[in-house]
Amino acid sequence: MSNGFDFDQEINRDGTSSTKYDGRYSMFGRGDVIPAWVADMDFAAPPAVTQALMQRAAHPVYGYTMFSDGLYEALIVWIKHRHQWDIQRDWIVMCPGVVPSINAAIVALTQPGDGVIVQPPVYFPFFSTVTQASRCLIYNPLRIENQQNNRYTIDFDHLEQCAKNARFLLLCSPHNPVGRVWFPEELGRLLEIAEKYNLIIFSDEIHADLIYASNRHYPLAALSNNTTKIITAVAPSKTFNIPGLNLSALIIPDKSTRNAVKDIFSNLHINPANPFSIVAFEAAYREGEEWLEALLVYLRDTRDAVQKILYDHLPEIRVTPIEGTYLMWLDFRAWNMTDAQLKHFFVHQAGIGMSPGILFGAEGSGFMRLNIAAPRRVIDGLLKRLLCFNKSEFRVKR
Repeated sequence: MSNGFDFDQEINRDGTSSTKYDGRYSMFGRGDVIPAWVADMDFAAPPAVTQALMQRAAHPVYGYTMFSDGLYEALIVWIKHRHQWDIQRDWIVMCPGVVPSINAAIVALTQPGDGVIVQPPVYFPFFSTVTQASRCLIYNPLRIENQQNNRYTIDFDHLEQCAKNARFLLLCSPHNPVGRVWFPEELGRLLEIAEKYNLIIFSDEIHADLIYASNRHYPLAALSNNTTKIITAVAPSKTFNIPGLNLSALIIPDKSTRNAVKDIFSNLHINPANPFSIVAFEAAYREGEEWLEALLVYLRDTRDAVQKILYDHLPEIRVTPIEGTYLMWLDFRAWNMTDAQLKHFFVHQAGIGMSPGILFGAEGSGFMRLNIAAPRRVIDGLLKRLLCFNKSEFRVKR
């Protein structure tokens, strides 16, 4: 129990058409693994969100819906309060999730064959949104700055070389899966390169509210003197555990850029307005802050506990220090397994369903992504399964 919110409550999600739970068999070939893969949380959404949804459901007509003034106001106030960024209502484009928005932006603002920079290991839909739009992927891999703690940084010298042949940059901030919260100095250097080479930047900031103490998220556009070519994606989905409601927002200060993106959605006749997603969006941003603060304490304690247990009992597993998100990036390369062997071990021996690092690009080979947004007892059970194979034949001994 944390400030009245029970994050230790175990909620049975089986049979709810949950991708994370009911999709286990199709993903792992068995339905009984502890699911720690899909990036949603096993916690109940904030009470204010549930109450808003119940109140709306009580009205028996679920017709076509428009975005309310309150929704825009709630987002503007939240961004100002949490991130000290003043945005205007005209800048906001409501959209059906971040991944479709990336695709819409790429199609709207680039031409077939244009280069799009990605920074692997990175959220894997970044790759397909580029290739499916017939654009060319340009890889600017993150580099491990400190071999002792696997902390990642941007390779700016290489980025500048990439920028010479690119039109568009996909930035993940905070970064999924490595958990970096970029410093303003890093973002400033990135902006300098983008300005020099006339790059358009799509900044995916949907994890921006999941930041641990001593770190701070800086919206990229808030640091720039020229926001003409910056698109920022935000959403309450990760923050308040409502990703299934499929509603996010793009913040696009430049009118021509904004209209170009809006035209793509309009041409496809996509209307993301939904009577339930709208009320949840507004309620989360208006009344969810106390719940979020309690959540961050709970996630921090879980993160620290996982790090300590692995350090004490399996020190050869390097844990990348996560500054934000609830996704931990674990380095198993010392086990000398192929990616196929690593996945087989976790699924069929340990019974743990994590996301294989190789999904996030070749730089993720030998890694696994662990979702820790679950009751502590679930995470403890997962670790016990891992530790019981400490001396098994499936693990390379030190």
